[in-house]
Amino acid sequence: MTAPTLAAFAGLCLLLAITPGPDTFLVLRYSFSGARLGVAAAAGSGLGSLVWAGAVAVGLAALLTAYPTALLALKIIGGIYLIYLGISGFIHRNTIMPVDAEPDVAGAEQKSGPTTTTAFRDGVVSCLLNPKVGLFFLAVVPQFAPVGSSAVSVTMVLGAIDGVVAFVWLLLVSVVAARAVHWLRRPRVGQTLTKLSSAALAAMGVATLTVRT
Repeated sequence: MTAPTLAAFAGLCLLLAITPGPDTFLVLRYSFSGARLGVAAAAGSGLGSLVWAGAVAVGLAALLTAYPTALLALKIIGGIYLIYLGISGFIHRNTIMPVDAEPDVAGAEQKSGPTTTTAFRDGVVSCLLNPKVGLFFLAVVPQFAPVGSSAVSVTMVLGAIDGVVAFVWLLLVSVVAARAVHWLRRPRVGQTLTKLSSAALAAMGVATLTVRT
């Protein structure tokens, strides 16, 4: 694969990454409690993208496309999980950003709040339960794969690029969000933003369950 081809694919990945989606709002939700949590969620999302690339390489995404029932099941599970994340974030908004605590721009977690492990896990699971990520690789990889190249190796290379691009973008979102809340020094602002991002996650979950693909 040539450098211009890889650059073109990276540009496409960036365009998709900056489009607000479940991963973006998940990272935002955690970032309001500190940059470290947002970075962990971003890293989880990047890893999930790489796993999807591997799944496409072995033909899993193609099987999901061939069997609509399996794709529908994954879609339902993903939608329910997004709704769960949204409701959970709204219910636990006081532990995510306590009223009497100042946001920690360095990323130190609140003792009673979420951990980096939880944020990383949610990032991975959120991405894995989004079949559109796998279908993206399934639709795009053939357009960038050189004639006669190994489908597995090409898919993994492109998957790594997508994972890195997504992680870098979400990392930027995380740091900016965490610093913005710290700069304002108004924990209630963080709680309000947490409510909005949680509502967005839940709304996306409902849309995933109701919108035909």
